[in-house]
Amino acid sequence: MAVPSFQRQNRTQLLLRAGLGLMFIYAAVSSFTNPNEWIGYLPQIARDHVDGAALLHVFSVWELVLAIWLASGRAVKWAALCVAATLAGVVVSNFSLFAITFRDMALLLCALALYFTDTTENSSLTSPK
Repeated sequence: MAVPSFQRQNRTQLLLRAGLGLMFIYAAVSSFTNPNEWIGYLPQIARDHVDGAALLHVFSVWELVLAIWLASGRAVKWAALCVAATLAGVVVSNFSLFAITFRDMALLLCALALYFTDTTENSSLTSPK
């Protein structure tokens, strides 16, 4: 039995949203519980002007906001663009650590895939009425 196109798209969006959201939750929680393992990924220029621990907390809150936004299913296109921009910033600011951040490139592409698969006006994953 063939699966309707909108159901396949919804499953794809759900998997992309869940994967990206879980990744941001893990990173945020881990940076709160083990900040010394994460603080070195913040750009040095930013740490020169702002306390690294404070900056890490702000970034971790941003990651949680992104995860909640993805979970909500609202304005998925905008959430996907914010996720992609965040991941692009991580890669660019840590390009010397590309052996580690290459995974963020794949996640960035997943965020862009989510952006391009979202065709609903309100970006919710409910079936059409």
